[in-house]
Amino acid sequence: MDLSVCVFLTGSINRTYTLKTTKTELMANAVAAANTKWWSGGKSPFNMEYGKLMMWYFLMSDAFTFGAFLISYGTVRMSSPSWPDPNFVFQSFPFLGNGLPLLFVSLMTFILIVSSVTMVLAVHEGHHGNKKGVVKYMIWTILGGIAFLGCQAWEWTHLHHEGAWWGSNPFPNADGTVASSNFANFFFTITGFHGFHVFSGVVINIIVTIMAWRGVFERRGHYLMIEKIGLYWHFVDLVWVFVFLFFYLV
Repeated sequence: MDLSVCVFLTGSINRTYTLKTTKTELMANAVAAANTKWWSGGKSPFNMEYGKLMMWYFLMSDAFTFGAFLISYGTVRMSSPSWPDPNFVFQSFPFLGNGLPLLFVSLMTFILIVSSVTMVLAVHEGHHGNKKGVVKYMIWTILGGIAFLGCQAWEWTHLHHEGAWWGSNPFPNADGTVASSNFANFFFTITGFHGFHVFSGVVINIIVTIMAWRGVFERRGHYLMIEKIGLYWHFVDLVWVFVFLFFYLV
């Protein structure tokens, strides 16, 4: 009788220990699974923060839109027997008159590229937690964007005074024949679409600069928002390189 009781008690203890061990393992696995942050950067499928990933998705979709515009422009131009000469169309410079082909648009391109450099410096200062440096270089970036928009506004106004607008193209083809309005239609549509992106970027840059100046990102402990906006600004600059190539150089 005593032997039976001992066997029974031993089996009960073993089962209880096994159940406790199993329960402990399950709890440990549950805690480990709960502590796994799949979007924190360590184990995320793209190894980046969620907001930055969404910015890349937005830029990718926007690249498709600009790509469609530029492909349409290239298709129409290559299928046309002749096309207006950019050296003749874009030969004016403020206060210097005509006869300076592509000089003004080269200045515009230089301004936008410099603003991209100042954005890089702002992101760099953000990585080091330097609030004053972020604000300083963001202000320079904003001034570069405003300068570019001012140059584009002058170019549009000048071309409009010469009779160019949607549906109207006063410039002849390079071979002297009468040109269609396709050149003006594509030019104002694509440069206008890009200019809207620059304007949007300037507005967003002003907002995040004010936030940085007020110490919002400093209290958060990071300047990740500056980096996200920087991706957008670099994209705008990169798109302009293709617009400059397609409309002004080719």
